[in-house]
Amino acid sequence: MHVPDGFIDAPTSAVAGVVAAGAVAVSLRGARRELDERTAPLAGLVAAFIFAVQMLNFPVAAGTSGHLLGGALAAILVGPYTGVLCVSVVLLMQGILFADGGLTALGVNITDMAIVTTVVAYALFRGLVKVLPRTRRSVTVASFVAALVSVPAAALAFTFLYWIGGTTDVAIGKVATAMIGVHVLIGIGEAAITALTVGAVIAVRPDLVHGARGLRQRLKLRVDGELVDAPDTSDSEPAVPAPAAARSRRGLWITGLVTSLVLAGFVSFYASADPDGLEKVAADQGIDRKTEEHASADSPLADYGVEDITDARLSGGLAGVIGVGVTVVAGSAVFWAVRRRRTDDTSPADTDVSA
Repeated sequence: MHVPDGFIDAPTSAVAGVVAAGAVAVSLRGARRELDERTAPLAGLVAAFIFAVQMLNFPVAAGTSGHLLGGALAAILVGPYTGVLCVSVVLLMQGILFADGGLTALGVNITDMAIVTTVVAYALFRGLVKVLPRTRRSVTVASFVAALVSVPAAALAFTFLYWIGGTTDVAIGKVATAMIGVHVLIGIGEAAITALTVGAVIAVRPDLVHGARGLRQRLKLRVDGELVDAPDTSDSEPAVPAPAAARSRRGLWITGLVTSLVLAGFVSFYASADPDGLEKVAADQGIDRKTEEHASADSPLADYGVEDITDARLSGGLAGVIGVGVTVVAGSAVFWAVRRRRTDDTSPADTDVSA
């Protein structure tokens, strides 16, 4: 659902940019409360994983494909504020390096794909977790439903922005019907990917899943092949020895990174070549008549291929690997900086200045 330049007029794009900038600023502040030495590395990995899975377009209808948006997944794994930042980092890397999503439309894309999906998904997720039995399975079920709803919500948000500032004269009712219809189908794929990923992380490190915190049922942590009680942040002493927990975190991080590299570098070659939901609707309804050339069209990585490499498999795979690497580095740098800011802000309060 990457909106290119030319779909939305300049004034609306500018307002969306202001909204996006404000949301990112708020998220930077909120993420300081969500990130610690355990979750900061995971946040950078989540951004890289979202980048990788977004390369895997899956067929949803005749001549139409879909891909992960990632807002629900990021919010549930690392928190809503950090989730907005994760998806924003991905969109920034895609726009600058891969000419995917217009640069003048970056505010529109962040508003639509990062803010709307994260807010809608996390609000619904928290509501479901409160009414469902507080178990690991409930977290997975709530993840599925939240992710499913977040995608048509993003489609509705785009429709609203197009209604305000669309550059072509197309009946808004037709746009809404087409966008929401196809993105409900895409939402099913989003829900499946989100639930499987959240369930997989909960199975090995439930203490790292932001959305699983506060469960009454004590979750288990697999350490060296054995299940032990997961750490409870309310306890003064950790339930798992720090070295074992650190090894488990490193194992999860390495596994996640290798998975992301394999998905982007190899599996992406087999992704559907059909246009995604927005591209298909835009072509069918005439929304794309005023599409502008991307400012990064001359990038050596434009269209997820490496310039001057003629072998399509090698070119696309190498571009995917580069994208994962750049995203994990950029994301990790952002989240470590946020965590360091949190540490700097709390240090004075921890200092005893009494006489």
